[in-house]
Amino acid sequence: MGTLETAAARLVTELTYDRIPADALAGARRLLQDQLGLQVGSAALPWSQAILDVTRAAHVPGTAHVTATGDAMGAADAAFVNATFGHGFEYDDAHRASSSHPGSCVVSAALAVGEELGATLRDVVTAVVAGYEVYTRIGNLAAPELLERGFHPHGLLSNFGAAAVTAKLRGFDVETTVHALSIALSHASGTTEYTSSGGSIKRAHSGIGTRNGIRAAELAAAGITGPTTFLSGRKGFFQTFAGRSVTDTAAFDLDRPFEITRVWIKPYCCCGINHAYIDGARQIEARPSEIDSVLLGIQTGGDVVIGNQNANAYAPKLIEHLQYSLPFQFALSVLGYGNGFTTHHDYLAGRLDLGEDSDAAAMARRVKIEVKPELDRAYPGRWVGDITVTYRDGTTEHVFVDNPAGTAENPMSQEDLDAKFRDVTEGALGRERSDALLRAIHTLDPDQPAAEFAALLKA
Repeated sequence: MGTLETAAARLVTELTYDRIPADALAGARRLLQDQLGLQVGSAALPWSQAILDVTRAAHVPGTAHVTATGDAMGAADAAFVNATFGHGFEYDDAHRASSSHPGSCVVSAALAVGEELGATLRDVVTAVVAGYEVYTRIGNLAAPELLERGFHPHGLLSNFGAAAVTAKLRGFDVETTVHALSIALSHASGTTEYTSSGGSIKRAHSGIGTRNGIRAAELAAAGITGPTTFLSGRKGFFQTFAGRSVTDTAAFDLDRPFEITRVWIKPYCCCGINHAYIDGARQIEARPSEIDSVLLGIQTGGDVVIGNQNANAYAPKLIEHLQYSLPFQFALSVLGYGNGFTTHHDYLAGRLDLGEDSDAAAMARRVKIEVKPELDRAYPGRWVGDITVTYRDGTTEHVFVDNPAGTAENPMSQEDLDAKFRDVTEGALGRERSDALLRAIHTLDPDQPAAEFAALLKA
């Protein structure tokens, strides 16, 4: 077997709950809190309900449960729906270096498979960490090329993450784990064209990859094999998707700092590349009417997703357009509309007018986006915001944001994380059940059965 592939598999097989450092366990708990809250809060969105309806019509019976509704299904189907819920409104966690969203994949897979196998939360948390580390460490090695070439990193990486989760919970050996991850590559797909022309299928990219990763592990358990150099081969993942060779086996060493300690919890309900600019807009002190023009310096990959290469960045017509529009997200912030859950729900429901005659559109038209490759070199693996505002009196103001709110370097407080959780769950669960779920997450008793914990997620 290829050494890079074996290293990835050994990370999964050799990780135990006792080997997870305290800061990684804390990261896993914060990830669970944010992701499970969002699964509950996003379950009623139209695309979430459509995915649920399709899955109900053809699901495999089982003992894993859909969040909020309580539908019982096989683990792969339940995880498909729950991962879609969790990734459904651009409010889920992010991982800066890999430009992706591991939580919706690894949390939904671990809880669904854990329920099906009668696992405890000790097993579930260990699998969450194993999946997160495989997902992000592969993603780190493929960045920034995946995003710059137009791929949706999460659509690709979630296949590996869910396969690793399942391999861990099912107790695979190294050889079988290699094949599970290798088969997962055969499912990897998804581009970011939705940022330009829309498409709610983006909401399901997490669910598609998660279900396929679970299925990949099931195929490996049944004896199906994959190419053993699926990462490092001349036609493997890195050469094909990133366009270069990768052989860094040290990336998968368990003695390296755990990526799950760097969970980015989003305070804003839009693409994370916008967040530094939103933070910067909130620092601008002058009245919006005094602004003559705005120049936003952007990194190369960011421009692909939220900038000039986004066809509808200056004229959003769909919710996907808005959540991936840097000019409009900047305008919403500087005008005081906010960039949270309620603002985007209001736009989705037609209560917020952002048409060409709106003040937000007028502000967006004052924004120019300039690609600055020097930002790529100076801040690899981090999305920054470089903002220069010119006022009508000729004066200028420059704001630079390196670590936006919610990142590991500028983390959301537990109080704010709890407030976000209540905001997205109380409407579906009610205050009493929301508080009960939050207490269980705070405690995270490793001996609690996964099925007992999952029952708290039912509305």
